[in-house]
Amino acid sequence: MVFKEDVLAAYKGQQNLLEKENGFVERDYLKTLNPSSSHIEVIAGIRRCGKSTMMRQIANRFYNKVAYFNFEDSRVFGFEVGDFSKLDEVIGHDVEAYFFDEIQNVSGWEVFVRQLHERGAKVFVTGSNASLFSRELGTRLTGRYLSHEVFPFSYREYLLYFSFQDTLENFKKYVQCGGFPEFLRDQNPEILQMLLKDILFRDIAVRYGIKNTHVLMDIALYLVSNIGKEVSFNGLRNNFNVGSPTTVSDYLSWMGDAYLLFYLPRFSWSAKSISKNPKKVYCIDTGFAKSNSLSFSKDEGRLLENLVYLNLRKKFQKLFYFRERQECDFVVFEGNSCKWLIQVCDTLHPDNRDREINGLMEAMEFLKMDIGYILTLNQNDQVVINEKTIIIQEVRKFLTWM
Repeated sequence: MVFKEDVLAAYKGQQNLLEKENGFVERDYLKTLNPSSSHIEVIAGIRRCGKSTMMRQIANRFYNKVAYFNFEDSRVFGFEVGDFSKLDEVIGHDVEAYFFDEIQNVSGWEVFVRQLHERGAKVFVTGSNASLFSRELGTRLTGRYLSHEVFPFSYREYLLYFSFQDTLENFKKYVQCGGFPEFLRDQNPEILQMLLKDILFRDIAVRYGIKNTHVLMDIALYLVSNIGKEVSFNGLRNNFNVGSPTTVSDYLSWMGDAYLLFYLPRFSWSAKSISKNPKKVYCIDTGFAKSNSLSFSKDEGRLLENLVYLNLRKKFQKLFYFRERQECDFVVFEGNSCKWLIQVCDTLHPDNRDREINGLMEAMEFLKMDIGYILTLNQNDQVVINEKTIIIQEVRKFLTWM
C-alpha cells in the first residue's frame, strides 16, 4: 500500500518527463501504430531497449492530454492493486490516453486497465516480462488488446541515431555495438553488464525466490558466450551441478521471458522431436553478447548469425534450424510452407565452403526447396548445383528487403 500523497508526488514528477524527447529516433513500431484504434496497446521488450522513450514519443506526437505513470518509481514502492483507485483520483478523467510503464510489477494490474478501457480510454502499457503479460492478458483482456514487441535499435534505427550512411563499415560497427540506446550513447560496456545483473537478480532471482544466484549468473554467462550453439537441459545440469533438468528448464524459461535469450528449435515434422531435441541459443543484442561474454572469440560469424536471427524473429513465428548429417542455420516458415533456407557466415572461403554449401543443400533436398541463401558480411554471388540455386548475399542487403 502507498499513500495518496506519494502517488501524487510521483505522478507530477513523472509528467514532466513527457516533455523530454532527447535523441529522437523513429522506432519501427511507430509505423504500425494506429492511434484511432480502441484496443489497449501492449508494448513488451527487454529493459532499457527504449520502451519508455517511445511512449513519450507517442504521447507527444498523437495526443494533447495524457497521463503517464512509471510503476518502478521508488516513491510508490509497494504499490498494490488497491492503490489504483488513488492513482485514478490523482489523474482525473480529462485524459485522452494513459501510458503505464512496467505495469507488470503490480499484481492484478489488468483489472484497472480493463476498467479504463470500458470507460472508453486509450491505454498503452509496457512491461519486460513476456510470460506475466501473456498470462494476465489472456485471462482479463482477451480480444481487447494489441500486442507489440520492441527490441534494441535495428540497423535502420542505428543509422538514424548517429545520422550515419548505410556503408559496410557502419554495418560492421552496428554488429559489434548492437542497439541499446544508452550503450550507444556512452560506449561503456558496464552499462550492459549491469543490465544483465538487473535482469537476473531483480527480475528473476527475487521474483522466483532463487537463492543460488551464482549458478544462475554462471549459466547466463555461459549461454551468452555460446550464441548460435546447441544447448540441452541435461548438458547444462551436468556442467553446473544443478539439481535437476527441471531447474535448468525454469532458469532458461525465465531468461526467455525477460527477453534476454531466445531458443531456436531443431526442425522436425514431429512436435515430440522438436520438444526433445537440443535448441540453439541466441541473445537479445550483439553488443550485449560481446559485453557479457566470458570467452568470446573473434568468430564474427556467430555475431552475424545472431543478428540475422533477431531480424527473422521480429517477423516470423515459425523458425527452426536444420540438422541431419549437416547443419543449416535457419529454416523459415510462413504459414505451413517453407519460405527460406539460410546459412550465415562471416566470409565464405575454401576452408568452410563445403560445410556451408553441403548443409544448405541437404536442407534444400529435404524440404524440396530450389533456392537457398548464404549470407555473409561482404560477398555477393550465385551458384547453381544440381539444378538448385544458392544465392550468396551481404547480410545488410538481405535485411533491407526481407
